Amino acid sequence: MPNLLDHYRESVVPKMMERFGYTNPMQVARLRKIVLNMGLGEAARDKEIIEDATGQLMVLSGQRPVITRARRSIAGFKLRQGMPIGAKVTLRGPRMYEFLERLIGVAIPRIRDFRGLERTLDGRGNYNVGLTEATVFPEVNADKVKRVQGFNITLVSSARTDEEALAFLELMGVPFKRT
Repeated sequence: MPNLLDHYRESVVPKMMERFGYTNPMQVARLRKIVLNMGLGEAARDKEIIEDATGQLMVLSGQRPVITRARRSIAGFKLRQGMPIGAKVTLRGPRMYEFLERLIGVAIPRIRDFRGLERTLDGRGNYNVGLTEATVFPEVNADKVKRVQGFNITLVSSARTDEEALAFLELMGVPFKRT
């Protein structure tokens, strides 16, 4: 069982119940899934870019990414319906907690000039963060990366409000900027 899941059960749940006045531990916000998304604009022209991106996401997540395709044709971008334009992975269960633990404990501290993550959520209790390169994770071999590619991380929680989600993520150890 991941250490972060133990931390959630032993520390976060009691603190959230006390702070928000919950009567049942099932009312406490929890992490539902983590989605890693990599948009690949040039992938329509070069198949090797997709292979590199899926390889990086596979190393990061421990599971095979799904290739996302264009829903409609856009002439200005020389894009046709069905062309590959990205890759994504949805993490749930123990893999989700292991990834979050590596993100908080290893990857974020390796970001140059890091001063904390923004405190803005999407209004529904979900948090999005973008990383400019995947090489902040030690699993990704920087020598094998042909093209530096950023990706988005979405933390989807069961929180009903942004205040509740922010408190939950802070207790989980996400390093936000000081207010």
